[in-house]
Amino acid sequence: MAATLLPTLSPPASRAAAALLLRRAPPFPSPLPAPLLRRLLAPAPSPPLRSSPTFRSLATMPSAAAAADLLMLGIETSCDDTAAAVVRGDGEILSQVVSSQEDLLVRWGGVAPKMAEEAHSLAIDQVVQKALDDANVSENDLSAVAVTVGPGLSLCLRVGVHKARKIAKSFRLPIVGVHHMEAHALVSRLVNKDLDFPFLALLISGGHNLLVLAHGLGQYVQLGTTIDDAIGEAYDKSARWLGLDMRKGGGPALEQLALEGDPNAVKFSVPMRQHKDCNFSYAGLKTQVRLAIESRNISTDDIPISSATKDDRQIRANIAASFQRVAVLHLEERCQRAVEWALKMEPSIKYFVVSGGVASNQYVRTHLNQIAEKNGLQLVVMIAWTGIEHFIAGRFDDPPAVDEPDDMQYDLRPRWPLGEEYSEGRSASRSMKTARVHPSLTSMIQGSVH
Repeated sequence: MAATLLPTLSPPASRAAAALLLRRAPPFPSPLPAPLLRRLLAPAPSPPLRSSPTFRSLATMPSAAAAADLLMLGIETSCDDTAAAVVRGDGEILSQVVSSQEDLLVRWGGVAPKMAEEAHSLAIDQVVQKALDDANVSENDLSAVAVTVGPGLSLCLRVGVHKARKIAKSFRLPIVGVHHMEAHALVSRLVNKDLDFPFLALLISGGHNLLVLAHGLGQYVQLGTTIDDAIGEAYDKSARWLGLDMRKGGGPALEQLALEGDPNAVKFSVPMRQHKDCNFSYAGLKTQVRLAIESRNISTDDIPISSATKDDRQIRANIAASFQRVAVLHLEERCQRAVEWALKMEPSIKYFVVSGGVASNQYVRTHLNQIAEKNGLQLVVMIAWTGIEHFIAGRFDDPPAVDEPDDMQYDLRPRWPLGEEYSEGRSASRSMKTARVHPSLTSMIQGSVH
């Protein structure tokens, strides 16, 4: 699913690949060929997508050898890029295709949900077909289809889920609903076969900050999350206000400019120091940046950075460097506390896994590595990759009913926590219980087991 889950075509797997590979499970007895497995799992039409995954007997699940023959198509449309990938059960990525919405981001200054939905609708058929063509397979060769069902933008999620269910219905394929954040957290297990549970995972992207302790597949404790804006959003907005070239992303542009600035020139306040938890807040820091630009009378709307005078450029570079220092310091403080909490619960943790677009920032990686080394952990950075692990574990839905209407209302989960909150990090004023729409993935899986 390399292409579905990430907004990039670069070699690190994309979001689509992540959705496919999230579910790598331990070997089971008695190998079953993929075609036989498909026939065993898809004989009877079922009701529309349920609120929780279905669990099959392990006796029907393939061995490690047979799992390698599984072929899964992954589809991801949770936000601003349309992606698809084809992945084997052993983790080999056969194809990954992404249709970027970069031009829309530049035009609208961020993600405009309705525009993003229209772009997904225009691109989805071509992206999926190219993923199949590049992998030299057809829908008849697939073992299952995986698709992101949340969290994300409802309008965008609907496009991917509709396409996945259309394929699954036409070719009688099982369908795996993927949690976007879990895909990010577990992609590291795709490329690092020695990385085993438990481990600490940090997601840092444009839409989410998330700290989780991964006890096992589908078993997570949420240590901290975004309560307003994520770090990637703060980077992008700050870059736009500074008049930077957004065509390759605001984050990379701001990081580059910050190299020219003094990180102590502007005295920004570090967010939430009075809150002794692991939650993140970047809305206030964004406001500080905007006020700093306005107070210095910089005309960034009329004068892009490429046309700025030497003094003007230096002022912008100082603001960029000062913003980055405080933004990452907030990240460090939250991560240090999360490491302490995680080690209290699971002293055997060895890895600190970081994923998401912001993980490509060298300044961010350097400072997170310092946290890892300080606590005796190994930093594993995944610059963006879920369904094969869950599929092999028996968590999937049967093919959609043959008579399922095209305009069916799907069970989308735009606000879908990955795990339950850690007790020390729970705040009555910001509790997920007052805000979430769906039960967490961990509680859903535990409910299905028990």
